Amino acid sequence: MHKEEFSSLPPSQVVPALADKGIYLGSESTFYRILRDHKQNNHRGRAKTAVKRDIPSHLANAPLEIWVTDISWLRGPVHGVFYYLYFVMDLYSRKIVGYEVYGCESSQQLADVVVRATLLEGGRAPKILHSDNGSPMKGSSLLELCYKMGITTSNSRPRVSDDNPHTESLFRTTKYWPGYPYGGFENLRDSRTWVEKFVNYYNYHHRHSGLKFVTPHDVHEGNHLEVLSMRQKLYETTKELNPKRWINSKVRDWSLTWREPGPLHQGINPS
Repeated sequence: MHKEEFSSLPPSQVVPALADKGIYLGSESTFYRILRDHKQNNHRGRAKTAVKRDIPSHLANAPLEIWVTDISWLRGPVHGVFYYLYFVMDLYSRKIVGYEVYGCESSQQLADVVVRATLLEGGRAPKILHSDNGSPMKGSSLLELCYKMGITTSNSRPRVSDDNPHTESLFRTTKYWPGYPYGGFENLRDSRTWVEKFVNYYNYHHRHSGLKFVTPHDVHEGNHLEVLSMRQKLYETTKELNPKRWINSKVRDWSLTWREPGPLHQGINPS
């Protein structure tokens, strides 16, 4: 837990990360017990405990069904100067499929990010694009693009702040990622470089708690079944070698507990 790669991660992230490397040291409860015995069982990172959301009304059962988008500000070099981070995320896999940092907010720039995201997805567009009620999201440039591409737009309810919780959670993860410059970015180029590094980490290395601790990329590409199967085999093999370590004789169940084809049914709660 003291290694740099694990220092900011809770046992719930460390255990599957080790399992994916073919290493089993102990269960989550064992990690927590050891941390507690050494008085190190503190909340890791600066973020507060996550708040559970209400059951949504729209469900995504596969990639490219629903994308969610939002814009958040990043501090600039001086007080009052901000850069604007645009994210487009696939709701099912939680993969960031489109992103950019601009010096202002506009519907045209958001439309450009959506276009690039569809190109990176092989020219495929989602069925639904969900966002809040900000002016860039309801602007004519984005609405016209969605109409031409056959994308149904969906917006949060007026005066409801948590109808787009997945992007809010993503921005929270972004700004609590180690190395985030709370003093502000020196310039637009630096902010874009930093965000590019974060997106690479998030898509390919972040084991998402909402995805049974599989990376968004693995879920997006359909590799999660193999990853979860390998974890299951590791636990069962380790138990056979030393069964006394398992008090209740059961190993952790890494198999899918949701109906196929994926480990999740992600939702939003639009109007």
